[in-house]
Amino acid sequence: MSVDERDALPFGVVGFETDTIVQSYNATEARMSGLDPATVIGVPFFDAVAQCMNNFMVAQRFEDEPEIDDIIPYVLTLRMRPTRVRLRLLAAPGTPRRYILIER
Repeated sequence: MSVDERDALPFGVVGFETDTIVQSYNATEARMSGLDPATVIGVPFFDAVAQCMNNFMVAQRFEDEPEIDDIIPYVLTLRMRPTRVRLRLLAAPGTPRRYILIER
């Protein structure tokens, strides 16, 4: 998917490598989170961008499960009032990039 196609999606897309360094951050997520992609790309996602996801429900699953395709209800709390969302967690064996899709 091209950057323009990803930016046109109606939900947030965050892509990161196995070391959790953010490699892609679409325009929808930037607009909804209020974070400039330039300040997010190249930064550890769970340690510096989304500390509220650095727990057993999200971050630990990427450590424990080589393959994930799951949708979970979640509440974002960092840098905003609590916001109910649905997260889709995606990871596949042999693929270094993992994704979190965020539907508000």
